[in-house]
Amino acid sequence: MNMEVRPPLRIPDAKAFSTVEVVRVKHWHEHLFSFSVTRPNSFRFRSGEFVMLGMAVDDKPLMRAYSIASPAYADELDFLSVKVPDGPLTSQLQRIRNGDQLYLGRKPTGTLVADALLPGRRLFLLATGTGLAPFLSIARDPDIYEAYSQVILVHSVRHVSELAFRNELEAQLAGDPLVQDQALLQFHYIPTVTRESFRTTGRIQQLIQTEELFGHPVIGPKCFDPGQDRIMLCGSMEMIKEFSEYFEALEFQEGSNAAPGQFVIERAFVG
Repeated sequence: MNMEVRPPLRIPDAKAFSTVEVVRVKHWHEHLFSFSVTRPNSFRFRSGEFVMLGMAVDDKPLMRAYSIASPAYADELDFLSVKVPDGPLTSQLQRIRNGDQLYLGRKPTGTLVADALLPGRRLFLLATGTGLAPFLSIARDPDIYEAYSQVILVHSVRHVSELAFRNELEAQLAGDPLVQDQALLQFHYIPTVTRESFRTTGRIQQLIQTEELFGHPVIGPKCFDPGQDRIMLCGSMEMIKEFSEYFEALEFQEGSNAAPGQFVIERAFVG
């Protein structure tokens, strides 16, 4: 048995950060991993928000914004991260183990939230890569299923092994204590792979052009309708830019907390 005792992490600013303990780590792919940490009793967030997260690197706190992947009611906080070999933070973060301590910001925030959207019927969650993370939280929010008749999560990756949480999503969140019954009827998961053979291949843009995105079991028009469809976007800067221009051309209005609209993006990661 490993009896190593790790020294406590010194909090850089007790007013801005808490310390949390790593309770679970999973490596999905050579460039992708997820992890869970303890949740401070006072920590509250809205589904889709992000928080500053980090660790001590060279005896200094190094923090980055991470979308929270767990539902707002969960006892633990989940995160999804790429592995960047020479990344100042991820090169160290990818080596964490159960029992390690991290810094967690006290104030989650973000624009990728339901409050920034007008009422609608279909909610499309369009993600590439680790842009999946906030949608894992949103898809397990009971209020989302009260607000929309359908919740469609589209996740585009290069390789099949990058489809994190695929089993849970394909099972339509079966076993989730609060949304499993609603998700069985209202939640649809559409994974697509661009560089390997898979049942659905191609970028999200291709699925839109071929109308595959709107096929069974999705119900409604075979195109995006600003009158009833609401869109959330999370992924690479190129993807966000391309889709923002696309939806604006369709007369969708970008929303915010102050002025809800028909589509939203997380601007903290766009620059």
